Amino acid sequence: MNLRKELNFLGIFSLATGAMISSGLFVLPGFAYNIGGASIFLAYLIGGIIAILGLFSEVEIATAMPKAGGSYFYITRIMGPAVGSINEIVTWFTLTLKTSFAIVGMSAFLQYIGNIDFRIAGVVTSIIFCIVNLFGIKDSVRIQIYLATFLIAILSFFIFKGLSYIKLENFDPFFKDMSIFSTVGFVFVSYGGLLNITSVSEEVKDPGKNIPRGMFVSAILTTILYTFVVLITVGVLGPRLVSGENGITLTPISDAAHTFLGTPGEVLLGIAAILAFVSTANAGIMAASRYPFSLSRDGLLPKLFSNVNKKNIPYVSVLTTTLIVILTIFIELDFLVKAASTVVVSGYIMSSLGVIVLRESKILNYHPLFRSPFYPYIQITTIIIAVFLIVEIGITAFLTTLGLILLSGLFYIFYGSKKRIEEYALLYLIERITNKQLVTRRLENELKMIIRERDNITKDRFDMIVEKACVLDTDATTADNLFKEIAVLLSDKIDLDKEKIYKLLKEREEESSTAITNFLAIPHIIIEGSNKFYIVLARSKNGVFFSDNYPSIKAIFVLIGTKDERNFHLKALSFIAQIVKNKDFEKKWISATSEEGLKDVVILSERVRD
Repeated sequence: MNLRKELNFLGIFSLATGAMISSGLFVLPGFAYNIGGASIFLAYLIGGIIAILGLFSEVEIATAMPKAGGSYFYITRIMGPAVGSINEIVTWFTLTLKTSFAIVGMSAFLQYIGNIDFRIAGVVTSIIFCIVNLFGIKDSVRIQIYLATFLIAILSFFIFKGLSYIKLENFDPFFKDMSIFSTVGFVFVSYGGLLNITSVSEEVKDPGKNIPRGMFVSAILTTILYTFVVLITVGVLGPRLVSGENGITLTPISDAAHTFLGTPGEVLLGIAAILAFVSTANAGIMAASRYPFSLSRDGLLPKLFSNVNKKNIPYVSVLTTTLIVILTIFIELDFLVKAASTVVVSGYIMSSLGVIVLRESKILNYHPLFRSPFYPYIQITTIIIAVFLIVEIGITAFLTTLGLILLSGLFYIFYGSKKRIEEYALLYLIERITNKQLVTRRLENELKMIIRERDNITKDRFDMIVEKACVLDTDATTADNLFKEIAVLLSDKIDLDKEKIYKLLKEREEESSTAITNFLAIPHIIIEGSNKFYIVLARSKNGVFFSDNYPSIKAIFVLIGTKDERNFHLKALSFIAQIVKNKDFEKKWISATSEEGLKDVVILSERVRD
């Protein structure tokens, strides 16, 4: 069951921004100050830069495989079902923790404002957003757009008014004993909302444009807002972040607003904080619920979790995710933040490794609409920094994450391993290194179907003819020898004597060369009858000599048709001209490892369709 494509750029941007601007900003600064001192605004800035660095890999894979489940779907197809399932369950649980984090933050504000019990507030809020998500992603995204717009406006106002109230003495001590990267690791959960988007990528219109634009704009803007809001908060409050009546303040931004905007400013930022928590809870439930849905769709969770309602919403997954959120709202805040940050950082490691495996495996149908620049340097840098951050976050969070991984692994062994996804990119890479036959193109075929769905490719007559086409991988060195091989190949299919076919091809070539470029030739002949049209795809890795001007032709498209197919013949020529102009066509044509692979190069190339 495919999900509806209803998300545009504004929806992607709002979901990502709304998922990030929450407890990581409105609650964490006091705790972060206690760890790193006044330099915490630099920790938010460095964290944002690291997140943007990792985003290059996330976006590349998301535009290649825009499917529900996000990191689970692509990690399963890259590293295998065991790694994918473990990563999925851990990420699902972590996203619910992050959602719980938002609810805990909101509860702190509600207690501060109206002495409302945080447990009641948490349960009620979770139920409300569960209901919102059950009515459809379009309604949920509309709320996110309003919330994100309001938050950006309020925080921009806070920055504009607060810059002049900064006091330099409040930046002493600038650093504490802990490394600034320990603080970066602690606050990194603030950028976890970016990973939410990959889980709803199947529901994005025009993913090649909207996913990169929405995620990068959101990441850059949020990093700027975080840095300046925290800078002003530290500059206004200083040590008061950790020395209030109740110790570490749970309302740092509102406290800072009270200093230079008075009670109205404090209330306004309090309302903004509550709306931010609401926004994160909404986006968190939406994104997290797509993980069990995707697991179930692959048979790695019970089928029940892939059930959808009349609006194509995976309602069982939404209800289950909400239940876990409710059960985890009582977890200690410091523990929750560190564990969630560790898994978020691990997610960037997996996506960076994934890009490396996909590119080096040379899978023919890996067609990302966005390609990470400076490959593999960005990926290697991201992995090194991420490992360093995990070390800096601390042993407790690492052991907790390891425990989750082991439990997820046991679940996979006892349930998920019964349902196997037989091919994944790592096998293609191993096959390429060892030169042993390990794959049967199942993954390439799955990627082909994803591309067709992603790009809204509808088969036309040319596609169907190519699918049935004869394919020839030839060692012929001359056009004459090539025509003889083609004649033998075609004689049975078109019920025409091979000598006749050879004669027609040779005569057409003698009239004028059918070589078009130094890479391509399009021999074409007319046969008797009506309503007949055939294509032969021939490849010569060593090159075929057509003439002195074209001594090494590697791609040969042979067109055979009856006179009444003249119009389609012209269309086919036009289609081929568009296909060979595609970026990397020549490279893909040479690297294809099978007849089906050569057909895929043609069928999946961008062109105008009838």
